[in-house]
Amino acid sequence: MRVVRTRLHGAAGLGILACLAAMGARSASAYPPAVGILGPARNCLSCHSSEGPWKDPAALIVDILDKTSGRSLRQDDGTFLIPARRGELKTVITVIGWKAGAAAPAPYRNAWLYVDPKRISDPGALNKFAPGWMVNLPMACRVVGDSVEAYSRAALTALPMTVRAGDDAADAEIELQVMLTRGDSVKGDARQGMAGNYFQRRVRLKVE
Repeated sequence: MRVVRTRLHGAAGLGILACLAAMGARSASAYPPAVGILGPARNCLSCHSSEGPWKDPAALIVDILDKTSGRSLRQDDGTFLIPARRGELKTVITVIGWKAGAAAPAPYRNAWLYVDPKRISDPGALNKFAPGWMVNLPMACRVVGDSVEAYSRAALTALPMTVRAGDDAADAEIELQVMLTRGDSVKGDARQGMAGNYFQRRVRLKVE
């Protein structure tokens, strides 16, 4: 099954840096890469407001799909479960967006970050993912325009992320922090010039 078609290419790090520059991000606290990495910010709301038009939970799309099957990893309690055998490469697709035909203009740019909240305050490590788990792309900032079969015609961003449970990995719970945005922040004041809404989801990592 073809789950996602992407329009944008290039190194993930360059894309994140470009997004930071476009939004007028400050070096110590701003868009998701700053959460626990460039500064001690707990989440995006340390700098950005959540007063945008994307408040209808029925229209909001925040999903994690298994890349192989295309199935959602959402559980009955609203959390997401990513299972992996020790040493296995497990790829998922992070899907964020706004349903077609819903009220409010579609977001233009979405950002997200997978982070272990217990590690945010640790100044000694840039890796804020769950201990023992390796990950290739825990954060991204992306213009909408991707296509996912399960969400036909929706305004989406969708990007793969691969995790691996290492020898010392254990079951863990992390956060998926998300912002839907439109416009650009004013340099020096990230609350001005950009409409945004912040959302948070719990993600469980399980060693099988």
